[in-house]
Amino acid sequence: MTRRLLLAVLATLASAVAASPVGAAGHATHSRVKAGANVGIVDIYTTLGFQDGAAAGTGMIITRSGEVLTNNHVISGATNFKVVDVTTHRKYNATVIGYSVSRDVAVLKLAHASGLRTVKRGGAIPLHVGMQIVARGNAQGRGGTPKAARGRIIALHQQIIARDETGDAETLNNTIATDAPVVPGYSGGPLENSQNRVLGMVTAGGSHRGFAIPVKQALLLVRKIESGKSSALVHVGPTAFLGVELDSRATNATIARVLPNEPADAAGLAAGDVITSLNGVTISTAKDVRRVVLSLVPGKAVSIGWTDTNSNAQTGTITPASGPPQ
Repeated sequence: MTRRLLLAVLATLASAVAASPVGAAGHATHSRVKAGANVGIVDIYTTLGFQDGAAAGTGMIITRSGEVLTNNHVISGATNFKVVDVTTHRKYNATVIGYSVSRDVAVLKLAHASGLRTVKRGGAIPLHVGMQIVARGNAQGRGGTPKAARGRIIALHQQIIARDETGDAETLNNTIATDAPVVPGYSGGPLENSQNRVLGMVTAGGSHRGFAIPVKQALLLVRKIESGKSSALVHVGPTAFLGVELDSRATNATIARVLPNEPADAAGLAAGDVITSLNGVTISTAKDVRRVVLSLVPGKAVSIGWTDTNSNAQTGTITPASGPPQ
């Protein structure tokens, strides 16, 4: 299994690309934070059907009926889920309730789940620099008892740039910075205090640092998702899918690959074409395409414009299918 470390985003992905360096050695100078029973933690394994890959990360059970909080980058591109409760070892299928690309938060629903034990939330606990913490997660996607990375909070209210393996980047604000040596697979797992109360969700890492989204901040987004309404911050319900892979090296929206028998193929687009408009919105970058796609309804035809490989302007219609989360 080949694993990728997102510049700070710590999902464990498996596909045909070279692995990035991971993690760092433990910090022996820290006092040991008492390990808990890992109650409410799940391992998340996904199939990336359109990318011929797989991924692994961590999540936290937040309702007894099986709602799971995790990072959006853990579930991005997933066409199938297997979720394992690490305390009961029970396996579940799961579906996506909703997610926020810009805030890197997602909520899953476990199938046929009830009476589950949830994580202990510590949202009311004041944070301070020097506080001892422990991050727990599915290190390197190996499963089993979650690994514990111990350290201290070294800064609060940090802004970071989380960059994935394609070069796409998101700015995350108000993160908790720690010196816990997190590695790929910890993404979506809890950052806890010494009483095993969840302070945040592990989200990013790099240069011997770990970063987490404050749990109160994540739960505000959960409530927006649970409202059932999409907004500028969250996407709820099926995700539209064009069936194209965009060139991550291009400054515009150049198509690197068109999936056979998918909407873009049916609309007449081909590799090398540049998307210039979608549903009446001018497209300049790949990020523009992803933003507009989140507003589309699967099965509803919209207009699309593109420049073909002969530099000719083309227009047509495309009917998005229902696809994986972004």
